[in-house]
Amino acid sequence: MDRFDTPTRPAAHTPATSTLALTLALAASAAAMLPVGAAAQAQAWPVKPVRVIFPYPPGGGTDAVGRIATNALTEQLGQTFIVDTRPGASGQIGTEVASKSPADGYTLVLGNVAPLAILPASNPKLPYDPLRDLAPISLIATSDYILTVHPSLPVKNLSDLLALAKKRPGELSFASSGALGGPHLAGELLNLLGGVNMLHVPYKGNGPAVVAVLSGEATMLYGTGPAVVPFAQQGRMRIIATTGLTRTIKDVPAIAEQIKDFQVTQWYGLLAPAGTPREIIDRLAKETARAVADPKNAAALVKLGADPMTNSPADFRRFIEGEIARYTKVVKAAKLTAQ
Repeated sequence: MDRFDTPTRPAAHTPATSTLALTLALAASAAAMLPVGAAAQAQAWPVKPVRVIFPYPPGGGTDAVGRIATNALTEQLGQTFIVDTRPGASGQIGTEVASKSPADGYTLVLGNVAPLAILPASNPKLPYDPLRDLAPISLIATSDYILTVHPSLPVKNLSDLLALAKKRPGELSFASSGALGGPHLAGELLNLLGGVNMLHVPYKGNGPAVVAVLSGEATMLYGTGPAVVPFAQQGRMRIIATTGLTRTIKDVPAIAEQIKDFQVTQWYGLLAPAGTPREIIDRLAKETARAVADPKNAAALVKLGADPMTNSPADFRRFIEGEIARYTKVVKAAKLTAQ
């Protein structure tokens, strides 16, 4: 055997080598027991109550729809989804608070068409960008606004209302949940397309606007089903029309049947601050879909005059993009700007 065939002996383990191996093994074991950053936190979520900001006061559609959703999520996830009401500026105040909250899955916002589409379309100085500063989760429901008048007004339908408004320009008033909200836009669009001049009177939410019409302080409003239908059933308001493209209430015509292309639709959805872990967003979308699909919750939404509807985070984002583009055209045509 020449020198190249001489077998080699395994290197002997020295005390230093054994100590190093043991140290590395212990370190690996300890690391395996530690949380793995955001992924581990998302997997454990939720471990405490979740705050859901409602950017409108009680008494309107946002509050009614939102409580169905938060109650369902509380049941499904075993943690309380706490309502935090932050009204003002057509939803801007509460939405801004949400956009600047920690992105940890413990703050959500119940958004709708005004702060997420109409305000971005009309106010270049808005202190948040819904697509940059918020993470869409899912729609919950959509609904049309209902044009409702005080029963003392001598009108039975939209034709009567337009004829009276033309005879009394600037005298009739419509209440809304706030400047540049969906109801405001509906009223201005009817002014524009119907060739009339009805005065806009903004309030801090749909509830106060309803009270204004009930008291006779305002002539009419574009309200949500939960807010106006009970009073219409009591004879304290009169329903004239709805604001979608087709009829959503039996025997109540849509404004679009008489005025082509008239459409202003309300919608509600959940969002989180941008940067919220993807695992939490996806789980919330799944749980929201489960909640809305529950027959009990779906029936409750329908009773409010809403159409239950959910989608994926990506589809909800595309939906908001489309709504901003659509309302940008409407705002420009009606010459509306942020006040």
